Amino acid sequence: MSEMTPTPPQYYQRHIFFCINQRTNGENCCADHGAQEAFAHCKALVKQRGLAGPGKIRVNKSGCLDRCAAGPVAVVYPEGVWYSYVDLQDIEEIVESHLVRGQIVERLLAPPELGR
Repeated sequence: MSEMTPTPPQYYQRHIFFCINQRTNGENCCADHGAQEAFAHCKALVKQRGLAGPGKIRVNKSGCLDRCAAGPVAVVYPEGVWYSYVDLQDIEEIVESHLVRGQIVERLLAPPELGR
């Protein structure tokens, strides 16, 4: 029987990535649906609440996450939960429910079958 290696401590409690990819070929992309504004709003909310930094929450931009059909999208780790959002109120709900309380926002889950 093999022993399990202990999981190292996480640098961030949660990490959210926002796809802000811009396509120039006319294909659907997150940048065309307010992704930059959503990222900035999330980052500001996390900072205002004192939740940013090591051991807390990190908000990052990302290139294409290959989920364009579900876009705009963001993904929260370590849970690996994918969200589709429409407006800044959705971002506020993700911050309050998932990032702060650890409760997944079911109504904003990106459909698992939607890729690029």
